[in-house]
Amino acid sequence: QVRLVESGGGLVEPGGSLRLSCAASGGTFSNYIMGWFRQAPGKRREFVASISRSGISRYYANSVKGRFTISRDNAKTTVYLQMNSLKPEDTAVYYCAASLKSAMADRGAVDYWGQGTQVTVSS
Repeated sequence: QVRLVESGGGLVEPGGSLRLSCAASGGTFSNYIMGWFRQAPGKRREFVASISRSGISRYYANSVKGRFTISRDNAKTTVYLQMNSLKPEDTAVYYCAASLKSAMADRGAVDYWGQGTQVTVSS
């Protein structure tokens, strides 16, 4: 059983930056594709970004491409999401996700979820 704990959310003004962290425990971290999803009020949970087991391959939703960067530190069993140029439409609860499957393109591929961290972008 893998446990994922997110941190780093908060309130930020438009154009600002935040860095989310997700600490994993209870499994072999390097066996998992890691990723981030988000869910805004009244909307479905959507894919944001994922990173391969080695950290070489990274994938992003079109809405965040060029603004967000996902990274991982296998020695620290932690995955990060650097969010720059934040917009009000980025406001959501952000969830860390882990998968043993070959890819993480949608919710169906996720084996483990974190509890979520709130990100609010507002002036």
